[in-house]
Amino acid sequence: MNTYTRSIHSSSEMVEPVTLSTWRASHWPLLSLLLIATVLIGLSVGRYSVALDEIVAILYAALRGDNSQHMDALVILNVRLPRILLAGVCGAGLAICGVALQTLFRNPLVSPKVLGLSSGSALGGSLAILAGVGGPLLMGATFVSAFAALFLVVLISNMAGRTLMTIVLAGIVIDALFAAGISLVQYAADPETSLPAIVFWLMGSFATASWEKFAQTAPILIASIYLLNRMRYRIAVLAMGDDEAKSFGIHVARSRMVVFALISIIIGACVTASGVVGWVGLVIPHFARMLVGEDHRRLYFTSLMLGATFMILTDTLARSLTAAEIPLGVLTALVGAPVFVYLLCTRRRERA
Repeated sequence: MNTYTRSIHSSSEMVEPVTLSTWRASHWPLLSLLLIATVLIGLSVGRYSVALDEIVAILYAALRGDNSQHMDALVILNVRLPRILLAGVCGAGLAICGVALQTLFRNPLVSPKVLGLSSGSALGGSLAILAGVGGPLLMGATFVSAFAALFLVVLISNMAGRTLMTIVLAGIVIDALFAAGISLVQYAADPETSLPAIVFWLMGSFATASWEKFAQTAPILIASIYLLNRMRYRIAVLAMGDDEAKSFGIHVARSRMVVFALISIIIGACVTASGVVGWVGLVIPHFARMLVGEDHRRLYFTSLMLGATFMILTDTLARSLTAAEIPLGVLTALVGAPVFVYLLCTRRRERA
């Protein structure tokens, strides 16, 4: 019995309702302060720096309905704030997807990429860019492609035995298939127009963030994150195994499909907003477990907060380190890979 299963069996409170005291654990104030500090730093730092006291004054004035046309206010309210909010919601979404998948598959190395959802969404977005469309049509293309990838994964796994292992293997196959499709789209794209746009989008960036894009994607993300968070105990029961889940009265196949569908929606919305950003769904859940353990009442919320903080911080670095913006996917890999190695080594020493 592995660590995931032991922790699930030992959680007698797994089916208890959530109380406010759960969120008032010792990590709640620290995580909240860390997120607020990261947001303020993100609003302040950039090629056009703004003092923190000025930021507070601008935000307070905006809450009162004062629409200032001063340069500082325009930069904060129209450029940086929607970008930071969108980055935070996407980071939270990717992190909770990672937690849900790692718990469900009882595998700490599972991430949204394993199911082919990231490549699926990316293929749809690449085709939309190649066709010269954006906005709602781009979002629709990413969602359709993500659900197409999910459909193929489920279809293959059903033909091969409908086990967690066959789902993972089918996901790896579909991920490779859709990655090949992305390469084919890049090969067919015009090297002067659509190809640079596709390549830059695939590397990840919130450079095109706006209040309009936030309004299009944030409600979908927030609703899906909320529903997935509500299913965390059901996911924990599913991780015990099909027989034990059925003994709790859970319809295994249906519940698993609902989880996969919610994750597909979150990934599709995130890819629409920022392109493909890796490592968040893999690294952040491990960091959260190191802080709060396997208690699902804390783990999901901690991952949400850390995912939002990490994405905002990484995006701030991406647009501030150099004159030209660094692709977000490159920076998350450069930061995430060493951190992941460190976390693995730390957890190994703790077990020893």
